[in-house]
Amino acid sequence: TLVTAGVYLLIRFNMLLIDMFFFKMLLLLSGLTMFMAGISANYEFDLKKIIALSTLSQLGLMMSILSMGLPELAFFHLLTHAMFKALLFMCSGVIIHMMNDNQDIRFMGGISMYIPMTSLCMNISNLALCGVPFLAGFYSKDLILEMVSMSNLNMLIFFLYYFSTGLTMFYTIRLLMYLMINDYNLFSMYNLYDEDYVMLKSMFLLLFMSLVTGSFLMWMIFNYPYMIYLSFNMKMMVIYVSLIGMFMGYLISNMKIYSLNKFLMTYNL
Repeated sequence: TLVTAGVYLLIRFNMLLIDMFFFKMLLLLSGLTMFMAGISANYEFDLKKIIALSTLSQLGLMMSILSMGLPELAFFHLLTHAMFKALLFMCSGVIIHMMNDNQDIRFMGGISMYIPMTSLCMNISNLALCGVPFLAGFYSKDLILEMVSMSNLNMLIFFLYYFSTGLTMFYTIRLLMYLMINDYNLFSMYNLYDEDYVMLKSMFLLLFMSLVTGSFLMWMIFNYPYMIYLSFNMKMMVIYVSLIGMFMGYLISNMKIYSLNKFLMTYNL
């Protein structure tokens, strides 16, 4: 609630701000925020910091679609994002506790062998964040990106939107490779017990919500459907950038040695 309070305030007061120069500035700034947060999340090794940066990226998405004059879409994305991001933070909190309060993702690996239910929730919420079709994030994110494609904005804004979507997939796959696919590092302070069944009750509720909320809210809150008329390639553009980001994230995550990440070498650019 604290994170999205400013977005909610601007959604409530959007009638005052419409057709002002401030909104054009806000569009540029929030697009750059999405871009910056997506780039930064790829270089982070702190589990909580990666998720916080992805939240920042989604906030940039909400603000930018709000500044294009579509407040109900921004609110829709705020609600769906609340579901899977709450689940993601709960999962990462459980994982950090099991790692004996150690947040570095390089020290984790093979989590899915030891805490399968938590890993399931983590992966589903991560994929909902990416906008994998028919999960909660897909409905809002895809609708937002299609409305961007419909409006006559310049190439810069278009590039920022789609590149940020690709980057979201990028750091999600990177997180998944580090946490789930890797071998169990046998870091000396590991404290893995079976599952946290107290947390799992709320996590499964949120898991159900992040599966159904997207379609449910799309049916509930829009009193008329958005008319979207695009060519096939423009419709599929979200899927294209997601697949490219997924492939790139897989490739970059394979370039690593445990303590030294080769991807950090691209900081020299």
